Amino acid sequence: MILQVAKWGNSLAVRLPAECTRSLGLKEGDSVSAEIDPSGAITLTPTQSFNKAAFLARTQKLRAGMPITSPTVSRMRQDERY
Repeated sequence: MILQVAKWGNSLAVRLPAECTRSLGLKEGDSVSAEIDPSGAITLTPTQSFNKAAFLARTQKLRAGMPITSPTVSRMRQDERY
């Protein structure tokens, strides 16, 4: 994944894609730890441990509100939008 460095005030910033923040369970205001190894690789680690159970519960709750029914799947296949 290639990310762009942008100016933010007097600093430089990298935006994390929504898919990354969702998979890590990050939200605005959370902290991450940054480490740079001798080869120049940057590693970002959430300072809070990832709560997989809470993430799965939230995902199941969101999914319950968006049921995929047979008519929906059939319509998607007819429209070739999958």
